[in-house]
This record gives sequence, C-alpha cells and structure tokens, in this order.
Amino acid sequence: MEFNCAVAGPVVLWGVTMGILLTFHQQYQPVFNSLLLSAIVAGLPLYVLFYMLAVRRMKAWICAIAAMLTAFVLSWLVWKMPFGITLGTATEGMAFGLWPISWIVLNAVFFHNLTVASGDFDVIRRSLTRLTQDRRLQTLLIAFSFGALLEGIAGFGAPVAITASILASLGFEPVTGAVLALLANTAPVAFGSIGIPVVTLGGLVAPILGHKDPTSTTLALSAMVGRQLPLFSIIIPAYLIVVLAGWKRMREILPAVLVTGVSFAVVQFLVSNFVGPELTDILAALVSMGCLAVLLRYWQPAKVYRFAHEPAVAATTRRTGARAKAKAGADVAEKTGLPGAAADMTTGGGDKADPGNRVWYAYGMYVVLVVVILIGQMGNLPFWAGHPVGNVKTALHAPVNVTADLKCGTPGFLLCPKPWLGPDPTKDRQALKFPDWNFYWPGTYEIKKNVPVSLIYREKPIVAASSQYPLIFDWNFLAAAGSLVLYACVVAFLLMRARRIKVDFLEVYRKTLRQLALPIVTIAFILAIAQLMNYSGMTSSLALAFAKTGFIFPFVAAFLGWLGVFLTGSDTSSNTLFGALQAQTAQQLHMSPILTAGTNSSGGVMGKMISPQNLSVGAAGVNKVGSEGEIFARVIRYSLILTSGVGVVAMIEAYILPFIIPKD
Repeated sequence: MEFNCAVAGPVVLWGVTMGILLTFHQQYQPVFNSLLLSAIVAGLPLYVLFYMLAVRRMKAWICAIAAMLTAFVLSWLVWKMPFGITLGTATEGMAFGLWPISWIVLNAVFFHNLTVASGDFDVIRRSLTRLTQDRRLQTLLIAFSFGALLEGIAGFGAPVAITASILASLGFEPVTGAVLALLANTAPVAFGSIGIPVVTLGGLVAPILGHKDPTSTTLALSAMVGRQLPLFSIIIPAYLIVVLAGWKRMREILPAVLVTGVSFAVVQFLVSNFVGPELTDILAALVSMGCLAVLLRYWQPAKVYRFAHEPAVAATTRRTGARAKAKAGADVAEKTGLPGAAADMTTGGGDKADPGNRVWYAYGMYVVLVVVILIGQMGNLPFWAGHPVGNVKTALHAPVNVTADLKCGTPGFLLCPKPWLGPDPTKDRQALKFPDWNFYWPGTYEIKKNVPVSLIYREKPIVAASSQYPLIFDWNFLAAAGSLVLYACVVAFLLMRARRIKVDFLEVYRKTLRQLALPIVTIAFILAIAQLMNYSGMTSSLALAFAKTGFIFPFVAAFLGWLGVFLTGSDTSSNTLFGALQAQTAQQLHMSPILTAGTNSSGGVMGKMISPQNLSVGAAGVNKVGSEGEIFARVIRYSLILTSGVGVVAMIEAYILPFIIPKD
C-alpha cells in the first residue's frame, strides 16, 4: 500500500491560521510493504514499555515517557504522519489522560481520603472486622463485590483506586492489595459505567450489520458478552483467594466463594440477556454483596485467615500463645511464599464496637457516592434513555433528566442541543462552550466553509472506504464521571460538617493531588502512546496481522481486545479501536460478527489489570507510587491465563456450541 497524502488548506489553532499542513491517509504496511514486518515494528512502543516496566522494574512515568517517544518517532518517520499532526495527536492523548481519566481517579481517591480524615473509614474497618476478621472474606466482599458495584456506577479507574485504598487501610500489604483490586476488576468491566462499553460497541457494529437502529445490535452484544463472562465471574472470586492464600485456604471458604461468584454470575447472565447492559453490574454486585452478608450470618470458616505478621484471633488466649501462633504463621508464610497464616477461630476481635448510628453514618458516605452518581447517570438508565437510546420522543426530557442538563450543547445531542454558554455547536463547533465543549483538537483539522474537517483519514480494509478519522476532545465539565464523584465528595463533606466532624476539605484535596502527581503524569503519557498508535495506523497494522489467523480468529479476537485495553486502559476505548474491525473480519471469514465483537469486549476486560494507567492507579491507591513494575510482574500471568480462557470459550462457542450465539 502506497503512502497517500495531499496538500490541505490552512490549519487553524484556536482561530489563528497556522500555515499549510498535509492531509494524512493511514497506511498499514509501511515497512517494506509487509504486513508482518509492519506489525512487528508497530509493537516497538509496547516492547519498550514491557521491558522497562517488567524486566528493568523502572518507574512507570519514566517507562511511559520512553514508550511515548518511541511511538512518536515511529508515527512520524515510519508511518509518515506529518509532524504537526503527530504533535497534535500526542498532546490530545495527554489531555485525554488528564480528562476524563485522571480526573475520575483523582476524585475517587479524594473521596476515600475524606472518609479516612473524618474517621468514617475507621468505623467501616471495625465493622468489617466484626463481620469477619478473615482476610479472604474481606477480599471477596471489598475487592470483588463492592468493586463490581463501583465499576457498574462509575468505571474507569474508580473501582481499583477505591478498593485498593480500602484493602491497604484494612491492613493488607499494599502491593498485594493493589494486585487483588486489579485482578477483581475484570469480569464486571464489560458492563461498567452503566453499560457504556457494550452500548458504544453496539453503535459501531450496527452499521456494519446494516442496522439503522443500534438497539437490537446492542442487546445482541449484551447477550453475547453475558454468555461469556459469567463463567469468569464464578472463577475470579476463587482465583482471588488462591492468589492471596493458596488452594488449600481457598477450599476452606468454598461456600463463600461459590455464593459470591455464582450469585453475581446468575444475575449478570439474566440482566445482560433479558434486560440490557446498563444495569447488569449494579444489580449483580448488590445481589452478590447481599448473599455473602446473609451467608456470613449463618456460617463462618473453621479457621480465620490472618496475615503472617498479625496475631492470631484469640481474645482469651494468653500472650505467649498469641506469640506462638503468630510465629507459626510467619513460618507458614516463609514456607509457602504466601502473605498470610491461618489461626483457630474464636470469638472476639479487639476493636471496640461503634454505636449503631455511627456505623450507618459511615456507610452512608458510600451510599451518597452511589446515589449521586446514579442521579448524574439517570439519563443513561434503560427506562429513561429512550428507545432507541437518545430518542427525543421516548427519552426523559430536561430539566428533569439531569444527565441531559449536564450535557447541553454536545454536538448531535437532541435532548438539549444548545449549551448554557457559548454559540450553537452547529454554527461554531470550535468556540468555547459550557457545560460541554466538544471540539476538534488543534493541529489535526482544517476549516472548509466554516466547518472543521479532519486531516486524518482511515483506509481500506479497516473501513469500507476512505473516511475521515477526526480527533475530537470532549471537555464535559459537569457530566464527566470524575465530576460526579466530586459532587459526591462535596455532599459527603457537608454531611460530615452537619455531624460536627472537622475535616479540612482543601487540605485533603491538596494531599491527594500530591499523592497522585506521578500517576497522573504516567496516565497522560500512556494515553499519548495509545492515540499515536491509533491515529498513525500502527494499531491497525497490529490488528490486521491478528486478523490473518483465519480459523483461530475467535481465539485471537480475545487478545485483540486485550491489546486495546492494555493500550488505553478502557474497554470502551478498546471497543472503539477494534470493534468494527472485529465485525468486518468476521464477515470476511464467514463468522458471526456478534461473536467476535463481543469477544473483543470480553477479552479486553482481562487486559485492564496490566494497563500501565491502571497499574499507576493501583499503586497510587495504596500509596506505593513507583511499585508499578512489581505489580505488573505479579499480574501479567493472571492476565494472559484469563485472556486465553476467554479465547477458548469463544472457540467453543464458534465451532461446538454455535447455537449459543445471539442472532445478529
């Protein structure tokens, strides 16, 4: 494929003419016209990242900068993206890393830090200890069930940031807490953020299938993912405990493992197949938490698992006995390489009981978080979103629809087409607007007839015909998930003040900013890598090489989604990158596009635990910035094993159980 670029008109930067720039048409075989060699070279930024992070164990922000510079040079000199567009793409990626990704991480960690400063978290810690002092059960309850609830409501980095912080604050070894939070944040991810990954995928795949209304495609994809991930929803809780304590200790709490996983999986299957993707995680997580809590009222493990450095749970045991058990626990840890030890179960716990109303107030802070985010997301819920989604006649209207109020002025958003401040986006796309400023990124567009036109074009076979690939930044000031979490922080702070609890809001925020400074830098550069690889065509070169695998493509489809999430840290972004390609490739191979596109999402979730931006979030959540390499080395094998499992499931569905695939 030959490189094709044409002279374009003057490029505009915030209304100022910057000169002449070339239109860029992506090419996918720039290295000696060989797809294989091009794919190998396209992976160089990833090789650099893997080597520096996993082998050299260097700091994540240094690894991210080196990999970003590698991607920049390759985009410019090998894939022939003009320097100005390359620079614009890199800066847009950095901006995207700051907003909305780092924005939600910052406020999620800030929320947790507020509960620590107010003393509410200590109350929650003591109540969880009284519910169960067993570290395995705490892992199931917090990392898996509560993390799934946060994923369903907020998504992005919030579940890992919050659950890792909670585990570390409960006394888990910080890196272990981050590993558990990352591993747990897998099976629920495809239905995270009120089902956005699947809804986005449906909108991309529907035109390929010839569907004008994406609703039927979205429901089919929801059902497809819901026929793959429930199996892993059963496996993940057991896997978590094996990672924490080993197979023997996992079998000791098998009833709790099965209740947690099976209850989640059953609801996940039913809701995704018969309702839709939006409420799948929320309902499944609530049922899972409730079932585990009920079980613990009537059943407790014969032995309480504690960490090696912790004394055994024995309220009436003499000090010498406690020391002996603690030493025995340390011996077990040394022999097995696991971080904990088991002690005979007795009554008692050591922590004083808090008044009932104090406990309710403490948990009420997380209720505030859930309620505020649901109110902000109300317009995305299936019974208010319209049929099809966004339909003006059937959707809940503004101002009652809070989501619509916060998105006023978003281009093409018919429920509230005009912004509160600024010109109509149909008349001036680029001008500053509020509350949603959606614009073409500087350096990547030109103005034709007062309308911005992208300078970047995708080519066959990635798309059916040469088409614009606009690089658009959406600065949704009020509707972003991070903003919703910040509103919850403000409400929680006001409730704390009403209870006469003194918390310095600004000081806690300042400390949170300092805590997350390096992770935010890391995330910015990681997203720059993703955008450079995506818009230069490097990602598509890799994808096309994967697509040459023929018969085993359903297996490879899982790793294609895995690659997308590794690059971007988001299942939604991975679906945006590869969803259409998966469907088109399936059609060429006479396979089901619903199967391969759904597998992209299901396989992608297993890559989230190794995404550098999520590694940074996990490390920051446990206050171990700089340990990303250690965390990566511990989770990479889990990620590869689980992704392979998704690939095997997809192969079985494609060739042994094809009737399980929903009709497209």
